[in-house]
Formats: sequence, structure tokens, C-alpha cells
Amino acid sequence: MSQELSVASYNIHKGVGTDRRRDLARTVAVIAEIGADILAVQEADTRFGHRKGLLDLDKIRKELGLIAVPMEGVGDAHGWHGNLLLVRNALVQEVHQLALPGLEPRGALVSDLVIAGRPLRVVNAHLGLLKVSRKAQVRVLLEKIRDMEDRPTLLMGDLNEWRGAGVAFQTLEKHFTFAQAPASFPSRYPLLALDRMMITPHGALLNVSAHDSPLSRRASDHLPIKARLRFDPDPTGG
Repeated sequence: MSQELSVASYNIHKGVGTDRRRDLARTVAVIAEIGADILAVQEADTRFGHRKGLLDLDKIRKELGLIAVPMEGVGDAHGWHGNLLLVRNALVQEVHQLALPGLEPRGALVSDLVIAGRPLRVVNAHLGLLKVSRKAQVRVLLEKIRDMEDRPTLLMGDLNEWRGAGVAFQTLEKHFTFAQAPASFPSRYPLLALDRMMITPHGALLNVSAHDSPLSRRASDHLPIKARLRFDPDPTGG
């Protein structure tokens, strides 16, 4: 029997909207609109100096039922290089914090979950602006995944691939099935598909779209993207 979950990815731009105001309450309101079971967030912390988390994680947990996966050694930050994973009704088994190579600090979270009774690995990544950096970052991500126990893997995030046909994507296409790529940037007049989702051949991503609302067009320079994740039928019948 197949099962479905709601999944999403959102670069919140540190809570700064297209009106240049930082309004994290507005950001949380957009997260509530999305209603995802799994949400990959990018730019969740201040970037320079002493990194600090920006979202009210207690409020998100109490009001939306979303809990941040735990991390080590991040101090007052909520994410890892700004990457934060929020999950609902999931058992978090293991979280790996990867530093990605490149001229600018970048990272990725690799989280092993059990959700809806099924194992799932979620990779939340924010890749670099330079093509050579993205190529190296994808190589590190895939090496990490190959070294881990095999399980269905969902990769989401701001991948910064402007053309969608670079070497980084050509490499990822060998391992993942890409979902259709809705335009998500810039949020007021979306033209570019910088935010992406892809899944290993253990399931499918359905109804992929940008979450386009009056609020989401103001809350960040990126629109969230969302989809339904359908697991393949469990061969054990579970």
C-alpha cells in the first residue's frame, strides 16, 4: 500500500521580505500556509559573526507541530550553515552535518528518519553560486550518501542552478529522479527554478508547485516549493 506525505523547501532569506523588512512572524505564517510534514529551510540563521537562529522554534512546535531535527555544536544557531529541517510525527534516527567545499561557507544536513512507518533520508542543501563550487559540493554529498546504508532519499533545497543543465545536475541525475521545477525566484515575478526536489527510485514526487500566495510573495525573495511524496508500496505489506 502506497503512502503520501507533504514535503516542501523554503529559502526564508533570513526573514527579510521583498519590502526589505525582517518579519519572522510573517515567515512562520507562510510555513503554516504550506502545511508540510517535512520542511527543508535555508537561510534560517544570521550569516556573519556570531550565528544566531531567527525563527521561534518553540512557537512552530506548539502551533504547527513541526520539530527541528537536533544538531551538535551550532550554539545559538538553529541550522547548519543556515540549513534547518522541520518534521512532523517523525522519529529522527541520525543527523549528519556536512561542510561543503567552495569559496563561501556552505553546508548540508543529511537526516535519517522514520516517518509514516517508513525509513527516509532527507538531504537539505544550499549550494554555492559558482558552478565549480556546485560541482564539488554535489560530489561530497553523493560520496556521503554512498557511504551510508541504502534507503529512500529525498534531496531538497536551494541548489542555485540557474540554467538547470550544469555538471552538478548532470551528476545528480544519475542518482535521483528530478521533480518538475517550478519557478521560485524572484518571488514577486518568479522566473528561475533555483529551488529543487529530487528522489531516489523508491518513490515519486507528485503535484510539485511553488507555494504562491500574497504573503509568500512578500515574505522572502524565494517562493517555497512543495509536493506530495509517494512511497513505493512496502514489499513486506506494512
